[in-house]
Amino acid sequence: MELSGTVLRGPDLDPIQGRVVVEDGIIVAVEETSTDPGEDIVLPAFVNAHTHVGDSVAKGAGRDLSLDELVAPPDGLKHQLLRAADEAEKIAAMHHSLEYMERAGTGAFLDFREGGVAGVEALREAAAGLDIEAVAFGRDDEAVLEVADGFGASGARDAEFSAIRNATRRAGKPFGIHAGERDATDVNPALDLNPDHLVHMVHATDLHLDRVADAGVPIVACPRSNLVTGVGLPPLADLVDSTTVALGTDNVMLNGPSMFREMEFATKCCDVSDETVLRMATVNGAAVAGLDGGAIEPGAPARLLVLDGDSHNLVGYRDPVRAVVRRAGVADVDRVVLPANS
Repeated sequence: MELSGTVLRGPDLDPIQGRVVVEDGIIVAVEETSTDPGEDIVLPAFVNAHTHVGDSVAKGAGRDLSLDELVAPPDGLKHQLLRAADEAEKIAAMHHSLEYMERAGTGAFLDFREGGVAGVEALREAAAGLDIEAVAFGRDDEAVLEVADGFGASGARDAEFSAIRNATRRAGKPFGIHAGERDATDVNPALDLNPDHLVHMVHATDLHLDRVADAGVPIVACPRSNLVTGVGLPPLADLVDSTTVALGTDNVMLNGPSMFREMEFATKCCDVSDETVLRMATVNGAAVAGLDGGAIEPGAPARLLVLDGDSHNLVGYRDPVRAVVRRAGVADVDRVVLPANS
């Protein structure tokens, strides 16, 4: 398979006019060409580094509720609605969201999945038959580690997670936790658990970021969600200066799981460059999710997104990175290529 156009090559997403050659799901060559390769844009497929797709049964619910009323365990609105929905309804709703994510250029996602073992198995069933990789971080109890890719904790204010953190180490699996979403009080307790990544960090202080930098803990930022829930916007520039930062769309109840929308919002509302935002949505997300590759370079798995540069929306673009981050949308997606379908 050959894909040609403007290729955003390597971890820095440097634009070249060229082609990508894929064999058996692996990128075997990335080459500049002297002939016109066409107007398409070839980039790494998006990795949505933080989702709650189980909330797909409750899209738009909870107007005017506080963050705790919306999502705090065990009786936030989302948890009530999840308990009330039957399994078939939840799987069907998740499948719709995942199909939309696939069409919107997302090649993989990291989900904090409620419901223990059954919840993770339901997510796998919802993803069956789609060209999207599901990285499932289970919740609720230690038994979920038998089937999940890792553990996703709600937050240090909600429960004591030392035992489950130790269990994830024994299982050789990663541990992620929400921190600094409502305020700063749960950041140090979260860092004390030595997590593999943190989510949100809206209220991170300089001292917190010093700890993050020293420990090398990645952060997943979810700016649209933070704005909707009224907790403020994450200090993206400060986070980026401290560690690897990825991008997530968070609860499907609150926002559509579109990385296009998340990127545009982040670059227009936060003090970070388009190039930084695109790395957050692609190579950095792959790193947080523990996925091989992430960048377009020889030897990497072919997890690629091709945008139609001749679409009504993109035709005539001058800056490919700016076009992807600020302008592109679902209608501009030509195809997503994953190792399984290469």
